Amino acid sequence: MGIMCKIMRGDFIESMHVAYAVVVDGEGKIVQNWGDPNYLTCIRSSLKPFQASASIVAGATEAAGFTTKELALMCASHNGEDIHVKTAQSMLKKLGYDISYYECGSHAPYDNKSKHDLIKQSQKPTTLHNNCSGKHAGMLCLSKQLQADPNGYTHVDHPVQQAIMKQVGTYSELNNFPLEIDGCSAPVPFMPLYNIALMYQKFSSGKYDELNVLYNTMASNPMLVAGTDRFDTDFISAMAGRAVTKVGGEAVRGLGIRNDNGEIFGIALKVLDGNQRCSPPAMMAVLNELNLLSNDENSKLLKYQNTILKNHRKLNVGSIKVEIM
Repeated sequence: MGIMCKIMRGDFIESMHVAYAVVVDGEGKIVQNWGDPNYLTCIRSSLKPFQASASIVAGATEAAGFTTKELALMCASHNGEDIHVKTAQSMLKKLGYDISYYECGSHAPYDNKSKHDLIKQSQKPTTLHNNCSGKHAGMLCLSKQLQADPNGYTHVDHPVQQAIMKQVGTYSELNNFPLEIDGCSAPVPFMPLYNIALMYQKFSSGKYDELNVLYNTMASNPMLVAGTDRFDTDFISAMAGRAVTKVGGEAVRGLGIRNDNGEIFGIALKVLDGNQRCSPPAMMAVLNELNLLSNDENSKLLKYQNTILKNHRKLNVGSIKVEIM
């Protein structure tokens, strides 16, 4: 069985979404699962902290002089707000590069105000607005450190991607995994939910220096990880260093949490039909099923548990109800 997310219009069920989730402890054992823990899915942007780790290990970010905010942007799927754009610009400047080096493409900012500001100014979005611009600055940083031609840094056989996939193999404990192309043109693996949870357990464990650097920088810079009105930012802020989470495309999510009794868990969640609206309430339901959140943390994240649906006049018309099966 899985996690059932019911979309209510008034008192009636209008739609339903099913999520799978798996929780892994420090010994790599499954603590709890809902649905198939070996369900194969694309990790998408939930991979970003582990992609960034390759640059840390190689000494690339230190050589470039990246700040903690810039390291956080390497792990981000950001809104394209000013803080994100300016941070990415700073990273490129430190590398001596401009946006012509980017291979991520461009799209409108996720943040409505930032998108409307561009329209008012008759400007088009650039690659800096791409939610992956920090990740790609990190890849360019790694390419420079490896003294590799930055052209084609997103190709699977480029030294940058080879270094990244070596790290991914270590953290996932998979000898091989199928690779496809992500929305930003970089290769991205498919892997079982269990292995994604395993990676996030290691991410939060404090046992890997390079991952600990990235965990701490995400925990201390939540606004850089996503942005205004985003679950990732609000959750990381509310948890105050005790947990981090990272969303991926098609409603995949990784989360690492340090329990008060010293236990450290990794959690992976996938909404099977890819609908992102159910990812936050489903994850909150998992965390509360395991009693991993305090009353204060729950209070700060209440809007992601009791999700109210509004129409265009801002009238309450329904809700999202989550049932752990």
